[in-house]
Amino acid sequence: MTRRQVHLAAHFPGVNNTTVWTDPRSGSQIDFASFVHLARTAERGKFDFFFLAEGLRLRELKGRIHDLDVVGRPESLTVLSALAAVTEWLGLAGTVNATFNEPYELARRLSTLDHLSGGRAAWNVVTTSDAFTGENFRRGGYLDKAHRYERAEEFVRLARELWDSWRPDAIVADPSAGRFLRDDGIGTVEHRGTHFSVEGRFTLPRSPQAHPVIIQAGDSDEGREFAAANADVIFTPHVDPAFYADVKGRLAAYGRKPHQLKIMPGVTFALGDTEAEAVENAAAIRRQQVGPQTAIAFLEQIWGRDMSAYDPDGPLPDVEPDLAEGVSQGRVPVKDRAAVAAKWRALAEEKDLTIRELVIEVTGRQTFIGTPQSVARQIDEQVQANAADGFILVPHLTPGGLDEFVDRVVPELQERGVFRTEYTGSTLRDHLELA
Repeated sequence: MTRRQVHLAAHFPGVNNTTVWTDPRSGSQIDFASFVHLARTAERGKFDFFFLAEGLRLRELKGRIHDLDVVGRPESLTVLSALAAVTEWLGLAGTVNATFNEPYELARRLSTLDHLSGGRAAWNVVTTSDAFTGENFRRGGYLDKAHRYERAEEFVRLARELWDSWRPDAIVADPSAGRFLRDDGIGTVEHRGTHFSVEGRFTLPRSPQAHPVIIQAGDSDEGREFAAANADVIFTPHVDPAFYADVKGRLAAYGRKPHQLKIMPGVTFALGDTEAEAVENAAAIRRQQVGPQTAIAFLEQIWGRDMSAYDPDGPLPDVEPDLAEGVSQGRVPVKDRAAVAAKWRALAEEKDLTIRELVIEVTGRQTFIGTPQSVARQIDEQVQANAADGFILVPHLTPGGLDEFVDRVVPELQERGVFRTEYTGSTLRDHLELA
């Protein structure tokens, strides 16, 4: 029986609660050398792609810039275009918002990256209904939450119309005569939709992989349906056969086969020479990731009130959550904060946890913990069990946090026969085994 192959990608997370920017080994989040180091490490490990997140506004907590978002994030496609010049095989995936961009302009930028990289571009489609983020844009927070996927779906459909509007032999030219013999292969796109109206010819021919890979990170029912209809890859927190089966089961309604959509959860890891050492390393990383201020910030996001007077190493306060607007802006809102607060309180009482210990417990990030051999085995087992098609690794250190994984875990996966030893194709679609 043929074993399923593992797909791997590397995430450059920026400053947030998955990273440890205070560690002496941590480097700049915006220096180009940091991006180069992580990307080249991923390429040395034969990863499918390098993945950049995006932030359109610095998040705030109680009216001040959030401690974990001070650095912010550079614009994704600019960084990826530069990385195209210093990598040869690695896919280059950027998060770009479908709410605050226009299809023709973004399709052109993504197609440019696809040409510059020789067919290695990917677009992580995200949406925003947040008026706080929208204040930086002309349209503001106009888009109702119920319509954000409707706009995104039309956006992706129109982008594909533009990318597909050139035939492979669109232009035939005679250099000696200095004239075009034919240019009838460039179709005119005529789109009249609910959100967009476009008429004209696209400026770029088809790229080496026809058009960029589409990634989607939605988790709601609407997000899963959007992914089933439109995406090539899902970026999800779920390492779960039930989630995998649910999303794959939706594909048939859109005339698609299970292999046409790769499910790649975002995961972290902690390694050690022994299992015990790996567990110790994981605990140390979590304590670095959830410092006193971060613990209080998490609590405030759920309780919706100023909790700075409480000791993070003390017990959970008796005060009840304020379920009004809350004190955090720019972050994905937590659904049913009252239920979450009740669950947290029960867990804290059951295990006698301090505020900081509670936050560490409920925001656990190390998906794979163990020796290089056991982590390779865990990854392989999850893929063979149809819990995922592969994983997007989020290292806790930038930019060197992926080095140990590539040096020690990748060879184990290769030894198991479930991960490539060399790239066999030149485009990202080749790497992901997508048509």
